Amino acid sequence: MEETLMKIYTCSEARQKLSTLLEIARREEVIIRNRAGETFSLVYRKPEGSPLDVPGVTAAASTEEILDAVRESRSGHR
Repeated sequence: MEETLMKIYTCSEARQKLSTLLEIARREEVIIRNRAGETFSLVYRKPEGSPLDVPGVTAAASTEEILDAVRESRSGHR
């Protein structure tokens, strides 16, 4: 069984190496310690769903009314 030693980064190191720490966090937990001795964990979370997923909208207008409004706005007539 392979054991990995976790490195703890200071806030100053974390600021300087943020993009590197984000890459490391894809593989393992990253610990950051501030001057007060508090520790924080940086853990990668896989995105859920597609970034193109958008919630639906409930509208009082019918589909035909919406399409008519779009057609009218594209024609330049009011």
